[in-house]
Amino acid sequence: QVQLVESGGGLVQAGGSLRLSCAASGRTFSSYAMGWFRQAPGKEREFVAAISWSGSTAHADSVKGRFTISRDNAKNTVYLQMNKLKPEDTADYYCASGIKEVEVRWESEYKYWGGGAQVTVSS
Repeated sequence: QVQLVESGGGLVQAGGSLRLSCAASGRTFSSYAMGWFRQAPGKEREFVAAISWSGSTAHADSVKGRFTISRDNAKNTVYLQMNKLKPEDTADYYCASGIKEVEVRWESEYKYWGGGAQVTVSS
């Protein structure tokens, strides 16, 4: 049974930083891409960042230069370092495990999902 568990969310002031972690189990973690998505209240879920099995990354334009995705295959964990946070970054953040090894932006390319971590950025 594949499990993804996010942690590290919380309340932070604009301009601050948070690091989300996603611990994976039940699958050969290192063989697949991992992604982060977010869903703000009243909005559809959107792509944030993705990382391939080998470490190639992709980031949404809205977070490029502020957020960084990384992974530690030895720890079966993927991270999302979020700097210079803005109120519009407020959302539930979800990690996902892909069906392929390459980094992709589409939800349909991800098979397993975590339960989400809430991030609130105050102005």
